Amino acid sequence: GCILEGKLYPFGEIPRTHNCLRCSCRQKEMFCCSLFHTPIGYDKENCKVVFNDQTCNYDVVQKSDPSKECVAYSRV
Repeated sequence: GCILEGKLYPFGEIPRTHNCLRCSCRQKEMFCCSLFHTPIGYDKENCKVVFNDQTCNYDVVQKSDPSKECVAYSRV
């Protein structure tokens, strides 16, 4: 298998690691890419970005009330 950040993964395709990556584990190498996109187009004065490790995504929420979402216009 492959070891990533101290955790052993089996050979083959790994749809989601513990830290929200999609990986391909081969005998001599491991390739990974992120499952999330970072918000860049949102109201930075009234909103903040919080990582949600359950969904492997960033939530954009109001600073004054984090239970309320803000609109994110673009992500990278």
